[in-house]
Amino acid sequence: MRSIWSRRHLCASIWPHHIGTRILPLLPRPTLLAAWLRTRLNRRRAQLVLSLRITISALLALALALALNMPLPLWVVMTALILTQASVGRSLRAAIDYMIGTLGGAIYGGAIAVLIPHDSEIALLAVLALAVAPLALLAAVNPRMNVAPITAVIVLLLPAITHHSPLESAINRVLEVALGALTGLVVSLIVFPSSAHRQAVEAAARTLNLMASAFSQLISDISHGRDVDTLHEIQDGIGTALVRLDAVAAEAGHERSARLASAEPETGPLLRTLLRLRHDLVIMGRAVALPLPAALAGRLAAPLAGVSKAYTAYMRGCARALTARETPPPLDDVRLALELYAVEVAGVRREGLTRALSAETIEHFFTLGFSLDEIHQNFRDLERCVTEWAQDAPAKPAVAKN
Repeated sequence: MRSIWSRRHLCASIWPHHIGTRILPLLPRPTLLAAWLRTRLNRRRAQLVLSLRITISALLALALALALNMPLPLWVVMTALILTQASVGRSLRAAIDYMIGTLGGAIYGGAIAVLIPHDSEIALLAVLALAVAPLALLAAVNPRMNVAPITAVIVLLLPAITHHSPLESAINRVLEVALGALTGLVVSLIVFPSSAHRQAVEAAARTLNLMASAFSQLISDISHGRDVDTLHEIQDGIGTALVRLDAVAAEAGHERSARLASAEPETGPLLRTLLRLRHDLVIMGRAVALPLPAALAGRLAAPLAGVSKAYTAYMRGCARALTARETPPPLDDVRLALELYAVEVAGVRREGLTRALSAETIEHFFTLGFSLDEIHQNFRDLERCVTEWAQDAPAKPAVAKN
């Protein structure tokens, strides 16, 4: 009773009595609060892990720079922060690009600083332009060299602050970047490592779920047409998800090249299959943009409902199978639903219900059937891809029986 009275007294001291007594029952209990916090943390697990990894990378880089008596520990820490990425593949790609750009900028900037005197301010401006302009053009042509102009500027201007020679400045810069890059890579490999292949699987599963939702909305009612804005709204997010999957697949390729994930299957076939399914959905969207006559739509409503149920269930089942590294669901329901739809279409054509349709309506009608058949064909490729990922999944430890 004392704890309840204390809570009521606290509410009354903060809010007016009539407000405090209403808010009090809504205050979360400790168990509900813990569950809410746990759910929030699980949703942001990847972001929390990345922040922890970056923090550890910065601390370790500074400790190593101080232990090795590096002239400017700042560049070591900054490099480690930049190169600690969300996945091992992305960190590896960033480290390689950063080292190539740094090495190129240090060599070119150091050569300019050593070979061309720049005692006056005007001479320094001219040498700076000569150092930056070619490297800026190179970075514009090849984004992997983005850091080269920055490195050249540091090598050229830093000696005036540290009182080192340009050659020493160039060598120190390369050593600092190498130490920071090594620190970022080691932390990415050891501290809660995140594989780009796993991220690719998760991205593919999200894309399949988006496609399933879009398919269900597109085929829900063919008696009503859809404008361009509605079609874009239905398929919104699929393109963005595929772009994300393409970027993660490239990172997974770097992991395979470095033999960090040689046992994992290639992501290319899965990405290409999802791209083809995306194209099929675009074709279907164009097919349902024009409404079918009420009589024809009424005849096809039931078989299309079966197609919608089977197709969406298969895509969502493949998404679950990918994340669980299990075999895909069977295609029997999809094949049966498509056959029933084909039988109904054949009956409609025998009865001559399509003869009175306009050429544009007939075109949209047969395009719908073509897109459904193409999706079914691409489901076969999806089945092979998901099966490959399931076969290459790590073996689960056997449970000992008593």
